[in-house]
Amino acid sequence: MKALACSVLAIAAISLFAAASKTERNDPAGLAAAKGLKWLVAVQGRDGGWGQDGGETSNVRVGERLETNGNDVANTSVAALALLHAGNTLTSGEYRESLRRAVQFVMKNVEQSPEQGLAVTNVTGTQIQRKLGPYIDTFLTSMLFAELDGNMENTQENRRLRRDLQKVVAKIEKNQQGDGSWNIAGGWAPILGTSMASQSLHIAGKKGVKVEAEVARKVQSYTVASAAPASMRADGVTVADTASAGVPLYKDAQILEQLSRTEADRAKNKVQIAAVAARASDARFVNGFGSMGGEEFFSYLNMSNSLRRAGGPEWDKWNSQMKQKLATLQNEDGTWAGHHCITGRVAVTSAAILTILAERQPVR
Repeated sequence: MKALACSVLAIAAISLFAAASKTERNDPAGLAAAKGLKWLVAVQGRDGGWGQDGGETSNVRVGERLETNGNDVANTSVAALALLHAGNTLTSGEYRESLRRAVQFVMKNVEQSPEQGLAVTNVTGTQIQRKLGPYIDTFLTSMLFAELDGNMENTQENRRLRRDLQKVVAKIEKNQQGDGSWNIAGGWAPILGTSMASQSLHIAGKKGVKVEAEVARKVQSYTVASAAPASMRADGVTVADTASAGVPLYKDAQILEQLSRTEADRAKNKVQIAAVAARASDARFVNGFGSMGGEEFFSYLNMSNSLRRAGGPEWDKWNSQMKQKLATLQNEDGTWAGHHCITGRVAVTSAAILTILAERQPVR
Protein backbone atom coordinates (compact mmCIF):
# COMPACT_ATOMS: atom_id res chain seq x y z
CA MET A 1 0.00 0.00 0.00
CA LYS A 2 2.85 2.36 0.89
CA ALA A 3 4.50 1.71 -2.48
CA LEU A 4 1.21 2.38 -4.25
CA ALA A 5 0.69 5.61 -2.30
CA CYS A 6 4.19 6.78 -3.15
CA SER A 7 3.62 6.01 -6.81
CA VAL A 8 0.37 7.96 -6.81
CA LEU A 9 2.08 10.94 -5.15
CA ALA A 10 4.94 10.79 -7.64
CA ILE A 11 2.56 10.71 -10.60
CA ALA A 12 0.59 13.63 -9.09
CA ALA A 13 3.79 15.64 -8.64
CA ILE A 14 4.85 14.98 -12.24
CA SER A 15 1.39 15.97 -13.45
CA LEU A 16 1.51 19.22 -11.46
CA PHE A 17 4.96 20.01 -12.86
CA ALA A 18 3.77 19.33 -16.39
CA ALA A 19 0.69 21.50 -15.82
CA ALA A 20 2.83 24.32 -14.45
CA SER A 21 5.19 24.11 -17.42
CA LYS A 22 2.24 24.14 -19.81
CA THR A 23 0.73 27.13 -17.99
CA GLU A 24 4.02 29.01 -18.24
CA ARG A 25 4.26 28.29 -21.97
CA ASN A 26 0.72 29.54 -22.42
CA ASP A 27 1.25 32.69 -20.36
CA PRO A 28 2.80 35.30 -22.67
CA ALA A 29 2.47 38.04 -20.02
CA GLY A 30 4.26 35.94 -17.40
CA LEU A 31 7.06 35.19 -19.82
CA ALA A 32 7.23 38.88 -20.76
CA ALA A 33 7.61 39.85 -17.08
CA ALA A 34 10.37 37.28 -16.60
CA LYS A 35 12.19 38.61 -19.67
CA GLY A 36 11.86 42.16 -18.39
CA LEU A 37 13.24 41.21 -14.99
CA LYS A 38 16.19 39.47 -16.59
CA TRP A 39 17.01 42.66 -18.52
CA LEU A 40 16.74 44.86 -15.42
CA VAL A 41 19.17 42.69 -13.47
CA ALA A 42 21.57 42.48 -16.43
CA VAL A 43 21.89 46.27 -16.68
CA GLN A 44 22.05 47.12 -12.96
CA GLY A 45 24.93 49.46 -12.13
CA ARG A 46 27.94 48.44 -10.11
CA ASP A 47 26.75 50.83 -7.40
CA GLY A 48 23.44 48.94 -7.18
CA GLY A 49 21.44 51.63 -8.94
CA TRP A 50 19.73 52.33 -12.22
CA GLY A 51 19.39 55.49 -14.28
CA GLN A 52 17.02 56.44 -17.06
CA ASP A 53 18.17 53.74 -19.48
CA GLY A 54 20.27 51.35 -17.42
CA GLY A 55 22.85 51.19 -14.66
CA GLU A 56 25.97 51.75 -16.74
CA THR A 57 26.67 54.06 -19.68
CA SER A 58 27.30 50.99 -21.86
CA ASN A 59 23.60 50.10 -21.50
CA VAL A 60 22.29 53.39 -22.87
CA ARG A 61 20.70 53.32 -26.32
CA VAL A 62 22.76 55.02 -28.98
CA GLY A 63 21.23 58.37 -29.86
CA GLU A 64 18.98 58.47 -26.78
CA ARG A 65 18.96 61.91 -25.17
CA LEU A 66 19.37 61.56 -21.41
CA GLU A 67 18.43 64.31 -18.97
CA THR A 68 21.22 63.24 -16.61
CA ASN A 69 24.02 60.71 -16.49
CA GLY A 70 24.45 58.28 -13.64
CA ASN A 71 21.99 56.42 -11.47
CA ASP A 72 19.19 57.92 -9.42
CA VAL A 73 16.90 57.03 -6.53
CA ALA A 74 13.58 57.06 -8.39
CA ASN A 75 14.55 54.62 -11.13
CA THR A 76 16.31 52.40 -8.62
CA SER A 77 13.31 52.36 -6.27
CA VAL A 78 10.80 51.37 -8.94
CA ALA A 79 13.15 48.67 -10.29
CA ALA A 80 13.53 47.32 -6.74
CA LEU A 81 9.74 47.26 -6.36
CA ALA A 82 9.50 45.16 -9.54
CA LEU A 83 12.04 42.69 -8.14
CA LEU A 84 10.17 42.58 -4.83
CA HIS A 85 6.77 41.93 -6.42
CA ALA A 86 8.29 39.21 -8.59
CA GLY A 87 8.82 37.17 -5.41
CA ASN A 88 12.31 38.17 -4.36
CA THR A 89 13.23 39.16 -0.82
CA LEU A 90 16.52 40.26 0.72
CA THR A 91 17.26 36.62 1.59
CA SER A 92 15.46 34.52 -1.04
CA GLY A 93 14.63 34.48 -4.71
CA GLU A 94 16.67 34.34 -7.89
CA TYR A 95 17.38 38.08 -7.80
CA ARG A 96 17.81 38.60 -4.05
CA GLU A 97 21.35 39.95 -4.45
CA SER A 98 20.24 42.47 -7.05
CA LEU A 99 17.41 43.59 -4.75
CA ARG A 100 19.78 43.87 -1.78
CA ARG A 101 22.20 46.07 -3.73
CA ALA A 102 19.37 48.30 -4.96
CA VAL A 103 17.96 48.77 -1.45
CA GLN A 104 21.40 49.65 -0.10
CA PHE A 105 21.79 52.28 -2.86
CA VAL A 106 18.48 53.92 -1.90
CA MET A 107 19.11 53.74 1.85
CA LYS A 108 22.50 55.39 1.46
CA ASN A 109 20.93 58.33 -0.38
CA VAL A 110 18.18 58.75 2.22
CA GLU A 111 20.63 58.65 5.11
CA GLN A 112 22.79 61.33 3.47
CA SER A 113 19.82 63.63 2.84
CA PRO A 114 19.00 66.48 5.25
CA GLU A 115 16.18 66.15 7.77
CA GLN A 116 14.44 69.21 6.36
CA GLY A 117 12.95 69.50 2.90
CA LEU A 118 11.33 66.89 0.70
CA ALA A 119 14.35 65.69 -1.27
CA VAL A 120 16.12 62.39 -0.54
CA THR A 121 18.78 62.91 -3.20
CA ASN A 122 20.94 65.71 -4.55
CA VAL A 123 20.54 64.44 -8.14
CA THR A 124 18.22 66.77 -10.04
CA GLY A 125 16.89 67.20 -13.56
CA THR A 126 16.28 63.52 -14.31
CA GLN A 127 13.67 62.56 -16.86
CA ILE A 128 11.37 60.95 -14.32
CA GLN A 129 11.60 64.06 -12.09
CA ARG A 130 10.73 66.38 -14.96
CA LYS A 131 7.65 64.32 -15.79
CA LEU A 132 6.30 63.19 -12.39
CA GLY A 133 7.61 66.07 -10.30
CA PRO A 134 10.98 66.89 -8.69
CA TYR A 135 10.30 64.77 -5.58
CA ILE A 136 9.22 61.53 -7.25
CA ASP A 137 12.39 59.96 -5.80
CA THR A 138 11.00 60.58 -2.30
CA PHE A 139 7.58 59.10 -3.07
CA LEU A 140 8.91 55.95 -4.76
CA THR A 141 11.43 55.49 -1.94
CA SER A 142 8.63 55.69 0.60
CA MET A 143 6.66 53.02 -1.29
CA LEU A 144 9.68 50.73 -1.44
CA PHE A 145 10.60 51.18 2.23
CA ALA A 146 7.00 50.73 3.40
CA GLU A 147 6.78 47.39 1.61
CA LEU A 148 10.20 46.29 2.88
CA ASP A 149 9.49 47.32 6.48
CA GLY A 150 9.88 44.25 8.68
CA ASN A 151 11.26 42.17 5.80
CA MET A 152 14.99 42.96 5.84
CA GLU A 153 17.79 40.43 6.38
CA ASN A 154 18.00 40.76 10.16
CA THR A 155 16.85 42.78 13.14
CA GLN A 156 19.60 45.37 12.78
CA GLU A 157 18.72 46.08 9.14
CA ASN A 158 15.01 46.16 9.99
CA ARG A 159 15.69 48.87 12.57
CA ARG A 160 17.82 50.80 10.11
CA LEU A 161 15.15 50.65 7.40
CA ARG A 162 12.41 51.67 9.86
CA ARG A 163 14.43 54.78 10.81
CA ASP A 164 14.89 55.63 7.14
CA LEU A 165 11.18 55.08 6.45
CA GLN A 166 10.19 57.32 9.36
CA LYS A 167 12.51 60.02 8.02
CA VAL A 168 10.91 59.87 4.56
CA VAL A 169 7.37 59.78 5.95
CA ALA A 170 8.10 62.90 8.01
CA LYS A 171 9.41 64.67 4.90
CA ILE A 172 6.22 63.83 2.98
CA GLU A 173 3.93 64.89 5.83
CA LYS A 174 5.66 68.22 6.39
CA ASN A 175 5.52 69.14 2.71
CA GLN A 176 1.91 68.35 1.85
CA GLN A 177 0.31 71.17 -0.12
CA GLY A 178 -2.58 73.21 1.21
CA ASP A 179 -5.06 71.45 -1.09
CA GLY A 180 -4.01 68.04 0.27
CA SER A 181 -1.91 67.03 -2.73
CA TRP A 182 1.80 66.82 -3.46
CA ASN A 183 1.50 68.39 -6.93
CA ILE A 184 4.68 70.36 -6.46
CA ALA A 185 6.68 72.46 -8.93
CA GLY A 186 5.07 71.33 -12.14
CA GLY A 187 5.95 68.26 -14.11
CA TRP A 188 3.88 66.67 -16.85
CA ALA A 189 1.85 64.40 -14.57
CA PRO A 190 2.41 65.42 -10.92
CA ILE A 191 -0.88 63.76 -9.93
CA LEU A 192 0.94 60.42 -10.21
CA GLY A 193 3.46 61.68 -7.65
CA THR A 194 0.60 62.56 -5.30
CA SER A 195 -0.80 59.08 -5.78
CA MET A 196 2.52 57.43 -4.86
CA ALA A 197 3.01 59.70 -1.85
CA SER A 198 -0.44 58.84 -0.53
CA GLN A 199 -0.08 55.12 -1.21
CA SER A 200 3.24 54.97 0.60
CA LEU A 201 1.80 56.65 3.71
CA HIS A 202 -1.11 54.22 3.69
CA ILE A 203 1.20 51.17 3.52
CA ALA A 204 3.53 52.62 6.17
CA GLY A 205 0.60 53.24 8.49
CA LYS A 206 -0.53 49.63 8.13
CA LYS A 207 3.00 48.55 9.11
CA GLY A 208 2.79 50.52 12.35
CA VAL A 209 4.60 53.70 11.33
CA LYS A 210 2.91 56.77 12.83
CA VAL A 211 1.19 58.72 10.06
CA GLU A 212 -0.70 61.90 10.91
CA ALA A 213 -4.44 61.39 10.46
CA GLU A 214 -4.86 64.96 9.19
CA VAL A 215 -2.48 64.27 6.30
CA ALA A 216 -4.55 61.28 5.20
CA ARG A 217 -7.79 63.23 5.61
CA LYS A 218 -6.56 66.10 3.45
CA VAL A 219 -5.46 63.94 0.54
CA GLN A 220 -8.73 62.02 0.74
CA SER A 221 -10.70 65.27 0.57
CA TYR A 222 -8.56 66.48 -2.32
CA THR A 223 -9.28 63.27 -4.26
CA VAL A 224 -13.04 63.34 -3.60
CA ALA A 225 -13.16 66.97 -4.76
CA SER A 226 -11.15 66.08 -7.86
CA ALA A 227 -13.61 63.31 -8.69
CA ALA A 228 -16.66 65.55 -8.40
CA PRO A 229 -18.07 67.64 -11.26
CA ALA A 230 -17.51 71.36 -10.73
CA SER A 231 -21.18 71.89 -9.86
CA MET A 232 -20.86 69.43 -6.98
CA ARG A 233 -17.83 70.97 -5.31
CA ALA A 234 -18.17 72.73 -2.01
CA ASP A 235 -18.33 76.53 -2.05
CA GLY A 236 -14.95 78.13 -1.78
CA VAL A 237 -12.99 74.99 -2.71
CA THR A 238 -10.71 75.45 -5.69
CA VAL A 239 -9.32 72.24 -7.13
CA ALA A 240 -6.39 72.40 -9.53
CA ASP A 241 -6.62 70.78 -12.93
CA THR A 242 -5.27 67.41 -11.93
CA ALA A 243 -5.91 65.88 -15.32
CA SER A 244 -2.29 66.73 -16.11
CA ALA A 245 -2.20 68.34 -19.53
CA GLY A 246 -5.76 67.22 -20.21
CA VAL A 247 -5.21 63.46 -19.85
CA PRO A 248 -8.06 62.00 -17.77
CA LEU A 249 -6.36 58.61 -17.41
CA TYR A 250 -3.70 59.94 -15.00
CA LYS A 251 -6.28 61.69 -12.85
CA ASP A 252 -8.78 58.82 -12.77
CA ALA A 253 -6.07 56.29 -11.93
CA GLN A 254 -5.19 58.32 -8.84
CA ILE A 255 -8.84 58.75 -7.87
CA LEU A 256 -9.60 55.04 -8.19
CA GLU A 257 -6.54 53.99 -6.17
CA GLN A 258 -7.15 56.51 -3.37
CA LEU A 259 -10.87 55.81 -2.98
CA SER A 260 -10.80 52.00 -3.13
CA ARG A 261 -8.23 50.98 -0.55
CA THR A 262 -10.50 49.34 2.01
CA GLU A 263 -13.90 47.70 1.96
CA ALA A 264 -15.27 50.72 3.83
CA ASP A 265 -13.71 53.05 1.23
CA ARG A 266 -15.27 51.09 -1.60
CA ALA A 267 -18.71 51.26 0.02
CA LYS A 268 -18.44 54.97 0.79
CA ASN A 269 -17.10 55.97 -2.62
CA LYS A 270 -18.99 53.49 -4.80
CA VAL A 271 -20.44 56.19 -7.09
CA GLN A 272 -17.04 57.69 -7.95
CA ILE A 273 -15.46 54.23 -8.26
CA ALA A 274 -18.19 52.99 -10.59
CA ALA A 275 -17.76 56.03 -12.83
CA VAL A 276 -14.01 55.48 -13.20
CA ALA A 277 -14.39 51.71 -13.64
CA ALA A 278 -16.87 52.32 -16.44
CA ARG A 279 -14.41 54.60 -18.25
CA ALA A 280 -11.75 51.90 -17.95
CA SER A 281 -13.62 49.87 -20.56
CA ASP A 282 -13.27 52.69 -23.12
CA ALA A 283 -10.23 52.15 -25.35
CA ARG A 284 -9.85 55.89 -25.94
CA PHE A 285 -9.62 56.49 -22.19
CA VAL A 286 -7.10 53.67 -21.73
CA ASN A 287 -4.87 55.06 -24.47
CA GLY A 288 -4.31 58.17 -22.33
CA PHE A 289 -2.28 60.77 -24.19
CA GLY A 290 -2.66 58.78 -27.40
CA SER A 291 0.82 57.29 -27.49
CA MET A 292 2.42 55.14 -24.84
CA GLY A 293 4.56 57.07 -22.37
CA GLY A 294 5.72 56.11 -18.90
CA GLU A 295 2.79 58.02 -17.41
CA GLU A 296 0.39 55.61 -19.10
CA PHE A 297 2.27 52.64 -17.65
CA PHE A 298 2.17 54.04 -14.11
CA SER A 299 -1.52 54.82 -14.53
CA TYR A 300 -2.20 51.24 -15.63
CA LEU A 301 -0.45 50.07 -12.48
CA ASN A 302 -2.72 52.23 -10.31
CA MET A 303 -5.80 50.96 -12.14
CA SER A 304 -4.74 47.32 -11.77
CA ASN A 305 -4.00 47.63 -8.07
CA SER A 306 -7.36 49.31 -7.51
CA LEU A 307 -9.56 46.95 -9.54
CA ARG A 308 -7.82 43.90 -8.05
CA ARG A 309 -8.99 44.82 -4.54
CA ALA A 310 -12.66 44.61 -5.41
CA GLY A 311 -12.30 41.72 -7.85
CA GLY A 312 -15.25 40.69 -9.97
CA PRO A 313 -15.77 40.83 -13.74
CA GLU A 314 -14.39 44.37 -14.08
CA TRP A 315 -11.05 43.22 -12.65
CA ASP A 316 -10.97 40.00 -14.68
CA LYS A 317 -11.63 41.85 -17.93
CA TRP A 318 -9.14 44.66 -17.20
CA ASN A 319 -6.39 42.28 -16.05
CA SER A 320 -6.73 40.02 -19.07
CA GLN A 321 -6.75 42.88 -21.58
CA MET A 322 -3.90 44.74 -19.88
CA LYS A 323 -1.65 41.68 -19.78
CA GLN A 324 -2.28 41.05 -23.45
CA LYS A 325 -1.62 44.71 -24.29
CA LEU A 326 1.67 44.81 -22.36
CA ALA A 327 2.93 41.51 -23.76
CA THR A 328 2.34 42.88 -27.26
CA LEU A 329 4.14 46.16 -26.51
CA GLN A 330 7.33 44.55 -25.17
CA ASN A 331 10.54 45.13 -27.14
CA GLU A 332 12.70 42.30 -28.39
CA ASP A 333 15.36 42.93 -25.73
CA GLY A 334 12.80 42.40 -22.92
CA THR A 335 12.22 46.08 -22.21
CA TRP A 336 9.31 48.45 -22.49
CA ALA A 337 10.00 52.06 -23.45
CA GLY A 338 7.75 55.10 -23.58
CA HIS A 339 7.06 56.96 -26.81
CA HIS A 340 6.56 60.33 -25.12
CA CYS A 341 7.63 62.00 -21.86
CA ILE A 342 9.05 59.13 -19.78
CA THR A 343 10.85 57.18 -22.49
CA GLY A 344 13.58 55.62 -20.32
CA ARG A 345 13.54 51.84 -20.30
CA VAL A 346 14.11 51.33 -16.57
CA ALA A 347 11.03 53.09 -15.18
CA VAL A 348 8.72 51.93 -17.97
CA THR A 349 9.91 48.32 -17.83
CA SER A 350 9.53 48.26 -14.05
CA ALA A 351 6.01 49.71 -14.20
CA ALA A 352 5.01 47.19 -16.88
CA ILE A 353 6.30 44.28 -14.78
CA LEU A 354 4.46 45.55 -11.69
CA THR A 355 1.23 45.82 -13.70
CA ILE A 356 1.53 42.30 -15.09
CA LEU A 357 2.18 41.01 -11.55
CA ALA A 358 -0.56 43.13 -9.93
CA GLU A 359 -2.50 40.06 -8.82
CA ARG A 360 0.50 38.93 -6.77
CA GLN A 361 1.54 40.32 -3.43
CA PRO A 362 5.20 40.55 -2.37
CA VAL A 363 6.61 37.68 -0.33
CA ARG A 364 6.33 38.53 3.37
